[in-house]
Order: sequence, then C-alpha cells, then structure tokens
Amino acid sequence: MLLGIHHVAIICSDYARSKYFYHQILGLRILAEHYRAERDSYKLDLALPDGSQIELFSFNHAPLRPSYPEAQGLRHLAFRVDDIAQVVAYLMAHNIEVEPIRVDEYTQKRFTFFSDPDGLPLELYTNHF
Repeated sequence: MLLGIHHVAIICSDYARSKYFYHQILGLRILAEHYRAERDSYKLDLALPDGSQIELFSFNHAPLRPSYPEAQGLRHLAFRVDDIAQVVAYLMAHNIEVEPIRVDEYTQKRFTFFSDPDGLPLELYTNHF
C-alpha cells in the first residue's frame, strides 16, 4: 500500500537562511521555487538522491515548534548516509554543531543529531558499522 516517503514539509523562520542550509550546506537539489504573493510566502521543493523531497515553506508569524523538551508529534527527520564520520566532519567544518556519534543499542548502527537553522532536530544514520 505505502511505497515510501515522498516528502517532508518544513516551515522555516528565515527563508534565505534555511534555503542556504538545505541547498548549499546539505546539498539538496532545487526542483522548484515559488513565491506566493497572496500569502507572502515561499515554497521551495528540494530533492534527495533517492527521490524523496523536502518542501521548505516560509510563513509570516508562524508559531515556534516545541522541540526541547521533546513534545508530541514529529520527533526528528533522519537522513541515511554512507560515511557518518565524513558527514559529521563536513558539517562541523561549516560551523554546524553535531552531537557525538552514538551506536543504537538495538541495531548496532551508528547515528548522531544536529539541527537546522530553526532548531529542527535532524539525524544522520548509517547502515554501516
């Protein structure tokens, strides 16, 4: 029935900053960008190599998302990577704080967390040991 995740929608507080982060830093490819004058809002469609997408929205006066302490709802967005240490080094070279790499006690796979410009928790997860 369900075949995969098509997209994840994110509302940001600073469109230019988030566009730079997701496109320039994380390397997501821009599929389309639209300014919706009636909403004074942008919608940016970004693609990951596997075909999944992130829709980045800007809305004036959007309320803050409660992240810490953790609140009910979407907990985080996880990205699959091949070489987690290499990605962590890359992010840190771009002044992005990354938690220490940990090992999942159940799967024995390595993972870590960092945040987008609005504090949205993002995870790096590798299928490699």
